[in-house]
Amino acid sequence: MTVAAPVAPAPRTPPGKVRSGIGASTAERVETYSDADYQRAMGLACVLGADGKVVAGAEVPALDKAALVALYTGMLRIRVMDERLLALQRQGRIGFYGEARGQEAAVIGSAAALDKDDYIVPALREAGAALYRGLPMRAYVAQILGNASDIAHGRQLPCHPGSRASRYVTMSSSVGTQIPHATGMAWAAKIMKEKTVVAGYMGDGATAGADFHVGVNFAGVYKVPVVFVCQNNQWAISTPVEAQSASETIAVKALAYGIPGVRVDGNDVLAVYAAMKQAVDRARRGEGPTLIEALTYRVSAHSSSDDPSRYRDESVTEAWRQKDPIARFRTYLLGRKVLTAKSEVEIGKALDQEVRDAIAAEEPVPPPAIETMIEDVFAAPTRALSEQLDDLRRVRAAAASAAAAKRQKETR
Repeated sequence: MTVAAPVAPAPRTPPGKVRSGIGASTAERVETYSDADYQRAMGLACVLGADGKVVAGAEVPALDKAALVALYTGMLRIRVMDERLLALQRQGRIGFYGEARGQEAAVIGSAAALDKDDYIVPALREAGAALYRGLPMRAYVAQILGNASDIAHGRQLPCHPGSRASRYVTMSSSVGTQIPHATGMAWAAKIMKEKTVVAGYMGDGATAGADFHVGVNFAGVYKVPVVFVCQNNQWAISTPVEAQSASETIAVKALAYGIPGVRVDGNDVLAVYAAMKQAVDRARRGEGPTLIEALTYRVSAHSSSDDPSRYRDESVTEAWRQKDPIARFRTYLLGRKVLTAKSEVEIGKALDQEVRDAIAAEEPVPPPAIETMIEDVFAAPTRALSEQLDDLRRVRAAAASAAAAKRQKETR
């Protein structure tokens, strides 16, 4: 990777004066981060330029053809999935959907650097990482529908999958609460002397919350094997990033906690992968956490319930659309002959069919059985709960009978 120089960096205190451990005397104070650390946190690491060509001096990650195609496929799967499932929401077939459009490189590039036994503690837009790590598309569609196939039986907001097999922890919509969870899981791994690394994701808005301070501070003190990944898409729903924090970058916040901060082009999948791989390897060696800021942009709405044109200049959004991470990587792969015009079309068709087949299979599945409300909580229902279930069954049966009679009357 190459690192662009920071724009108008703030003056820094010379080593040996105030960048120090708490409680140390002036004579004992030592530098806790270097100029190089500051440069990484203030610059913007990149491998591919907006034109899909390797930037001068950049170190390209050593990935074989299969790995490169897997990155591209993972990114395109998110795009195809988002287009299809958002259309379902607009048709009234699902209740809610949140896209990751424009952020595919940050999601897949970071997930690809993890080992299969590592954990992901997601924020909001990382479902594509679960799919990349093996979550079946049908399971994700079932979760969005909240049907009987959904392992959570419809008790999570759509786009909140969880997968033990993929080591993908079910997300919470409460902003930032997952950050201490990721730190705690990593601390447990360290206590048990495991080589597991935990990836804790967040948006830019979460870095202004108390959970960010608690989680990152604790991780830094105990040097736990966690990598914090902030997808800085520049909007916390309708709040711009400059209204959330006075820090010059998000990555630079890491230096205050005594851990490395790396700012990377979040629309460059190879740069994200390289930064994440370095941070994961560092954590696995026992050297502690890293905070990665992947600078990107939320080109779509916050969710299907949002209208961003009411609070932001969409000409800026259009400019970011021209920095499409998938188009950038596609250009690179075509130039390297990793992709051909034919294979590109074939991958797209296969992914489209994958999503269509999942929808066709899961949409007819009925809702979860009413008994699961109790059976998923109690090993055996109490007498009172059993009576309530019986009453509910009678009410539902009567309602179904009345609806059937009404339909029959209307067709006469």
